[in-house]
Amino acid sequence: MSRPTAADFGQRPYEPPPDATEILLVRHGQSASYLDGQPFALVDGQGDPPLSDHGHAQARLVARRLGPVPIDAIYVTTLQRTSQTIDPLATSIGITPIVEPDLREVHLGEWEGGLYRRMAAERHPAFAEMNATQDWGAVPGAESSEQLRTRVRRAIERIHGAHGGQRVVVVSHGGAIGAILAEATGARSLAFASADNASISQLIIHGDRWIVRRFNDTNHLDPAFTGGAEAPT
Repeated sequence: MSRPTAADFGQRPYEPPPDATEILLVRHGQSASYLDGQPFALVDGQGDPPLSDHGHAQARLVARRLGPVPIDAIYVTTLQRTSQTIDPLATSIGITPIVEPDLREVHLGEWEGGLYRRMAAERHPAFAEMNATQDWGAVPGAESSEQLRTRVRRAIERIHGAHGGQRVVVVSHGGAIGAILAEATGARSLAFASADNASISQLIIHGDRWIVRRFNDTNHLDPAFTGGAEAPT
């Protein structure tokens, strides 16, 4: 008589439940530089710079990276740099992006239109307070971290409700992506506020559980991936 075969409990790669939503969070590509005294045009009170030439090159690399990946929907914000970032991919796979206003960048109050960049470079006292308190609200007139986290959670929950069992690309902004991942992990509000331009982070949502699988993936921007060129034309 043969002995029974022992059950195999070896390690296996993670597989999300079939009804989970996979969200690929893409930060927009590099945007145009702020020139002192020449503020960006505003959309609903927020700076709306276009992508720089380098940002457009990064957008093509995002399309190259995600082109082979099955995607069910794409979401962008009201600000043009998100649409410009995903346009090469959306065009190639034939998906029209959906605008989700609650995924827009944190509102920077009196430092909107690009002035935030100058204040950060000069280490303005309010910028130092923002980092110390982990609250965007330290910037004069700005949205608080709690307000930002509340609205991005609302947006992600809507997307999850509409796309159970699907993979969705969400193109957003550094502060907003940081708030989403802070909500997912319970981290301090600015813990993830450092995603690089055109980076990809990955979030799995199943029921009320949010699982961060990847943060700030920039392999597709590396010269080893691009063959030394900035991007295919």
